[in-house]
Amino acid sequence: MAEITCIGQALVDCITRGIEPMVEGKRVHRAKSISLSIGGDAINEAMVLRRLGHDVRLVCGLGDDLAGRMILGTMTDMAIDCSLSDVVAGRPTPVANLMVEVDGSRNSVNSDASMLGSYLPDIHATADTKIVSLASLFRAPLDQKESVITLVKEAKKNGCLVCADTKIPTFRKMTFEEIAEILPMIDYMFPNDTEAAFFSGKKKIGEMAAFFLNAGVKHVIIKAGPEGSFIYGDNESFHVRALPVEALDGTGAGDNYVAGFLSGLLRGFSLYKCSQYGTVCAASCVQQVGAGGGVQTRKEADALWEKWYCD
Repeated sequence: MAEITCIGQALVDCITRGIEPMVEGKRVHRAKSISLSIGGDAINEAMVLRRLGHDVRLVCGLGDDLAGRMILGTMTDMAIDCSLSDVVAGRPTPVANLMVEVDGSRNSVNSDASMLGSYLPDIHATADTKIVSLASLFRAPLDQKESVITLVKEAKKNGCLVCADTKIPTFRKMTFEEIAEILPMIDYMFPNDTEAAFFSGKKKIGEMAAFFLNAGVKHVIIKAGPEGSFIYGDNESFHVRALPVEALDGTGAGDNYVAGFLSGLLRGFSLYKCSQYGTVCAASCVQQVGAGGGVQTRKEADALWEKWYCD
C-alpha cells in the first residue's frame, strides 16, 4: 500500500541559469550554468515525500526514450512505485526549457509533447492509498474533464483525502467550471497567487480564496512565493511568511511546499504546522538549482522546522 499517490506531470528540465547578453560578434549567449534534472509536479512531490520517509506511488505518462529512462531509473533508485505509470514507445517524454534569472525567478518553454497524446491515468491508482495528489490539475494528464471527474470520484469512494495542485492550462483548455461537480470532493487545493487570480478573476488574496471555498473546496492554500502562503478553511485562516533565505532557483519550490504540507497531513500535524513544514521544504529547495536539491531526509526537514519555528 502506498501512503500517497502522486498523479500528474513527469518530465526532464533543462535549466539555464544566469543568461548573459549575447557575446558581441558571435551568435552565442553565456550562462552561469546549464544542467539537466528530472522534474514535473508529480515527480517533484513524489521525490520529496519519499525523502521524508513516505511510501509513494507515481502515476504519469512517459515515452520509451532517453528522458523516460532517466525518470524511471531515478524513481527505481528511490524505491518509488511506478507500476501504474504508462510507458509507450513513440510517445516523447516531455522536456522543458527553464531560464532562471539571477533573482531565482524563471520562465519556461514547453512543447506539445507535454500533451502526452491520449494518455489517461489508471483509476486503480486511487486504490490502497491514503492521499491522492492531483499534482498538475488542468495540465496533462489531468486536463480532460471526464478523466479527472472519474479519478476524484473513485478516490473518494476509496476513502482517500484528495489534494490538487493547480496549473494554468496550456494546450488543452479544461475549465474550472467543467469540473464543478467534484470540487466539493477536494480536501486541499494549492494554487499559487498567479493561478488563483487566473481562475477566480480576482486581485486580492482573500477574494481569490473565497472563490475556491464558495466552489466547495474544503481548504485552499495560496502559495505566494516571497510573500509566503495564505491558508483558508471553513473554521480558520492565517498567513505563514516565507523564510528569509537567499533564493537561487525557484524551480519546484511550490511542489516542495505541497510535499512538505502533505507529509504533515500524513503525520497528523495541525494545519498550521503543515503549512510551516511546507514552507521549510520550499525554502530549502530555492537555495539549490533544480526542484530536487532541497531537503534530503526527514531528519533534516525536522531539524530545519525546529530551527525556524522553535528556537
